[in-house]
Amino acid sequence: MKISRRQLLFMGGVVSGGVLTGVAKILSDSTNLSSSTNLPPANPTLTTISPPIATRLPTAPKGLFAPVKGDVRILVISDLNSAYGATDYESQVIRSVNMIPDWQPDLILCSGDMVAGQYPSLTKTQIEAMWAGFDRYLAEPIRRTKIPYGFTLGNHDASGALSVGNKFLFGQERNLAAAYWNNPKNDPGLKFVDKTGFPFYYSFEQNNIFFLVWDASTGRVPKAQVTWAEKALSSSVAQKAKMRIAIGHLPLYGVAVGRDEAGEILADNEQLRSLLEKHNVHTYISGHHHTYYPARKGKLELLHTGALGSGPRPWLNSSLRPINPLTIIDINLKSQATTYTTYNMRTLEVVDQKILPRTITSVVGTIVRRDLKTSDLTPQERSLLKL
Repeated sequence: MKISRRQLLFMGGVVSGGVLTGVAKILSDSTNLSSSTNLPPANPTLTTISPPIATRLPTAPKGLFAPVKGDVRILVISDLNSAYGATDYESQVIRSVNMIPDWQPDLILCSGDMVAGQYPSLTKTQIEAMWAGFDRYLAEPIRRTKIPYGFTLGNHDASGALSVGNKFLFGQERNLAAAYWNNPKNDPGLKFVDKTGFPFYYSFEQNNIFFLVWDASTGRVPKAQVTWAEKALSSSVAQKAKMRIAIGHLPLYGVAVGRDEAGEILADNEQLRSLLEKHNVHTYISGHHHTYYPARKGKLELLHTGALGSGPRPWLNSSLRPINPLTIIDINLKSQATTYTTYNMRTLEVVDQKILPRTITSVVGTIVRRDLKTSDLTPQERSLLKL
């Protein structure tokens, strides 16, 4: 029996007034586009892609807007699961996985919640059945593509919540998640740098980019892992890489209605951001809030990936309708510029980032939409950001 999660069920739909229909109207977001730009150039990704252009062609599934590939392309998904105990997935999740080869990514990243656990009454058999369903519908098709799959574990995969006695409340789920990912047949195809804590925390390298994954399945990254992250990011391998990206399930800042509270956002968020900035991490990618929001705070870019599966949530400070997003990140390694093309996988339209909130203020602070420069901000927005 499937038990519905307590959540806002805003299923699909077009972002009101902001998802543009037809290729002629589609706007792909670029780090180099000014907020005052009303229309994109003929090919909106050319502003962040280095020559020779002829070797980097637009690629996407047939019928979808095709962005020009960067030096490295990452496909990002998150929060894939359905109701508690579910062993199958919603249609837009299946569709997305089937389309992956046509985007030709170098890497797939998932920021957590691949199965629907974190429910006390789930038995070992039910949890194993969820991972078997994940393997059948998602992991096995991904393995067939030969594209590496990086991921962080979410609270519904392997919650790190502790009891009063400092024991894992969902220890069985963590053990079974570890058993699944450490089974050689489920090899995600990553070039590990440090696999000691896999699948809970680890690091890997792909296309000269260093990736750090920590266990942010609860509201606090364990102190030992923060120490580990400091050491990993300061290592010669990490610092010699042309870019560094960190991944965790819970975000550093709140963006979603119903998730703007302690336990739903990482504690010590400013200290964690300072740690990432100290080691020149370019982007922190997170899930959990079920709301897509590309942002920045200080020197750190933030990608709140949104929920591809059930229960997309509305934005704080906004009346826009929720979406089920999939994001393509094209990277120019020389300039470290990143271009996002985000699709609403219910409608297959590209999301116009400029209709998203300019800033979002949560209980832990304010973040700004990532395309906005300091000079674009109003005095009130600057005051919220304490600039």
